[in-house]
Amino acid sequence: MKSKFLLPAIFIAVFALSRIPGLMPLNFSVAYAFAFCAGVYFRGAMAWWLPLGVMLATDIGLNCYYASHGVNVWDLADLENLFFNYAAYAVLIFLGHRFKPQSSFIGLLGGGLLGAILFYFITNTASWLFNPFHNPEYTRSLAGWIIALTKGTGGYPSTWEFFRNTLLSGGIFTALFAAAQKLTAESPAEKTAGTREPATEAEAEPEEAKA
Repeated sequence: MKSKFLLPAIFIAVFALSRIPGLMPLNFSVAYAFAFCAGVYFRGAMAWWLPLGVMLATDIGLNCYYASHGVNVWDLADLENLFFNYAAYAVLIFLGHRFKPQSSFIGLLGGGLLGAILFYFITNTASWLFNPFHNPEYTRSLAGWIIALTKGTGGYPSTWEFFRNTLLSGGIFTALFAAAQKLTAESPAEKTAGTREPATEAEAEPEEAKA
């Protein structure tokens, strides 16, 4: 029972703290590992509503913060871009379901890195395909797609730099979450604590004799 509540609490606390404005570099986020590991370690509806609900709550909080500082974050283009992110997070949760909590550390790390790569390709391809910000570089051609995946739009760091941070943070935080799971997992002794061992035949004889 310990890990049933402790592990989600660790996931939420680390993710929420990481969203403090200015704390992390651009695209260096806990979100990729949070979504992937939720799919690995949580079952049923919790694997979906917990990460997506926490992300939504923190996104609303961040938007309110930036809006209070005069940044326009509620226009349609920003909301469409946010939708692409959530679609990618859902894919990461689904990917996490393909793994088991007992999977090897290397296997989970590889899954976290794969999730970060998928997030990068999904969100940047969606930005190129739908182009909510009307970036002139994102022409409907192979060249425009390659620009979206490598250079990005003018006035911002290159997309490959975002990819580097996405990949690094996906790997690092997946490793941390996997380690946290192993530390909070119940030992065999804890699982059987408080249960009564079946009576042996020798122990049962005196009871039968009383009858």
